[in-house]
Order: sequence, then structure tokens, then C-alpha cells
Amino acid sequence: MQVEVAIVGAGLAGLSCARRLTELGVSCAVFEAANRVGGRVATDEVDGFLLDRGFQVLLDSYPEAKRALDLTAMGCRAFAPGALVRHSGRFWRIVDPWRAPMRGLATLRAPFVSLRDGTRMASLRGRALKQSAKRDGRSTEELLRDIGFSASLRESFFRPFFGGVTLDATLATPAWYFLALFGWFARGNAVLPARGMRAIPEALAAALPGSSLHFTEAVEVAAPGSLMLARGRRVSCRAVVLATDAASAARLLGSREEPKWLGTTTLYYGAERSPVGEPILVLDGEGGADRGRGPVNHLCVLSDAQPTYAPPGSALISVSVLGVPPAPDSALDADVRAQLRGWYGSVVGNWKLLRVDRIERALPRLCTPAQGGSGGLQRPDPKDIFVCGDHVATPSIQGALESGRLTAERVRIALGPA
Repeated sequence: MQVEVAIVGAGLAGLSCARRLTELGVSCAVFEAANRVGGRVATDEVDGFLLDRGFQVLLDSYPEAKRALDLTAMGCRAFAPGALVRHSGRFWRIVDPWRAPMRGLATLRAPFVSLRDGTRMASLRGRALKQSAKRDGRSTEELLRDIGFSASLRESFFRPFFGGVTLDATLATPAWYFLALFGWFARGNAVLPARGMRAIPEALAAALPGSSLHFTEAVEVAAPGSLMLARGRRVSCRAVVLATDAASAARLLGSREEPKWLGTTTLYYGAERSPVGEPILVLDGEGGADRGRGPVNHLCVLSDAQPTYAPPGSALISVSVLGVPPAPDSALDADVRAQLRGWYGSVVGNWKLLRVDRIERALPRLCTPAQGGSGGLQRPDPKDIFVCGDHVATPSIQGALESGRLTAERVRIALGPA
């Protein structure tokens, strides 16, 4: 088989790369080991509920989402900005005062927020919106301490909220990436498409010629100018793009670098009605499992934000636990329910457990230099094999989409005049 550009992997990065190459007039073929597009972004239908593979949302302020996706056509619905924080036996509302000034002032009533925290939040927001953070090697934890946020706000809001976003409750994520995330949240909303998160790769794939996608085609060997498929078929090409996850890319490149991953566990429950009643994230501000208060990091009712996620007359509840606990599903479910009974009462016992998603390789770990970070998998010379994915950018949908697009533009240049 002869193609101009061979792309390994039909995840977000591979699809973004293929889409941009198509726009640039370069023909390409995408080889995917699975029988669908999307990679780690997937949605399953279970008993009429839409269950994403682990809790995921799309930020409508991502520059690449604005560039590549029609969010209106995808029927996206938004979560409310801010969060409800469980602390001292009740829920406290944390709201962006720049969007809702009156509710924002009410945030100061929370026992874990000081007046100085409010002024420092304004300073942090200004820095994040400038998007000019220097990569000075600091972690998110170090940045928040240096700014002067109180320990109570760091523990009760920043740790569960951004720990949930990055899947790292230690807040060891580089400060520059935290500032980028904070800026995106400040500019927009977290949204869910009507068909679930699978709508994102589906939209990217719809822009490609149907003949460019090849499913159940695992790649065994990648070399400059060729691929060897698992079935013994050889693909010749002018350029190879590895758009797999970090582990698969390292294997195909013969790299000895061991990719670092962050895991997460999501429990999905069906209920007769929402325990929250609004599309907002609910955080455990009491300290989490490391303080013996239960495994839940955050909860939300997905159908409050996007009604298509649940059948009529039902609610879909998503509960997130950071990491992948060793306890069996039954024990984890019991621990989660025990914690949530303190939040919502005995009705929690009536919820139906739909599925438990244990995802050991949910996001690539983005490390500071002090933690051994290298900025992602080392790329070989672009004249040989190109590499794209969130592991060489930022661990996010934005990172995957941007990496794919930029790689396509590098490939176009490397191929020379059309």
C-alpha cells in the first residue's frame, strides 16, 4: 500500500493531524488498532445513559476547540462556573465574581476563604488571562504558596478542583500549565456535547475522506518511509506520524524512556432525581481520602448539565476518585456511598451503580524539571518520524488537538513544494 502520509492512531491528535493535512492538500491514511475513532475519548450507551470513559469535559475556551469544532452543532451544554464545596458539614458556593458579582461576594462567607484570598484571586486571574507565564520550574503548589493563598483555600478548593482537572492532588503540575488552565476556565465554560464526549472525535473524523480511516489495523513496526502492520502488510509513505499514546509511541520508536501516567476512577450511578439540582461541580473540601474522609474527590450530575446523558425521568451521577484504588468495585462503591450519605442522606442507597471505570493511563504526567520532567517524549528528527499527542504538549484535549495540527504543518513543510 502506498500513501503520502501514514498516521498511526485515530485519537484526537491523529485526527487533528489528518484534518489539517487534508486542509493543506496532503493526502493521508490513518491506521487505528481499535474499531473506532477517539482513543481515550469514548462514550458508551448503558441502559439509556451516556457513559464517557471516565469523567471528561470540554472547555469551550480551548483555542483548538474554537478552531476545529462547531460546538453549537454538537449541541454542547455548559456547567455553571465555580463549584459547591463540602466543608464543615455543609455546601459552600465558590463563584467567579467577574461573572456573577453578587454571588461572588457570597464566596467570602465560606470558612476556608479569607478576604486576602479574594484579592489574591484577582491577581491570579489577571496573570492567568495574560497567558505569559514563564516556565520557571515551579509547581502549582509552590505558586499558590508564593502568591500567599491561605492553607485552608489551597486545601479545600484548589487541591480538589485542579487536582481533579490534572488528576494530581499533590498539585505538582507545573505552575505555567496551571495558569493556562486557570485562564481557560476564566474565559469560558466546561461543556458536554449532546452525544457525549465521543462527539469530538466523530466531528474530526467527519471532515476526512472516508477512505483515509483504516480500523483494526495495529502497527507493529514504524520506520522512516514505511509501516509494517500486524497482518504482515507493508505501507510505504513519504512521512510517518506517530499519534499514539506515550507508551505506544515509545515502543514504536524503541525508546527506553518510561512514560509517566496519572490514573483516575469514575463511578457512574443512575438515580430517580438529581441530588444537586443544578449543573455544577461538587468538591470534597474536607481533605479527601488521605485524611480518612472517604475516597470521593468530586461529584457532578452530568444530566443536570446535559439532559441527553440520562433517560427521561432519571439522573446520571458521576463520582470521581483520584488514582486507581486496589479495593474491588464492591468495596469502593460501599466507601463512596458511605461518604455521600453524609452529603445527601439515605437516598444514596437507592442509586444504581451503572459502571466503574478504572483508568490507569488517563493522562500523561506533566512534570517540572525538579521532578524529572523533560517536556514530553523526545522527538526524533522530523525528516524521519514525526510524533504528536498530548504527551508532547499538554495533557488535555487542547494539547492533543494543537499537537496534531502543528505536526501536520511541520509535515507539510518537510514534504516540500506541492
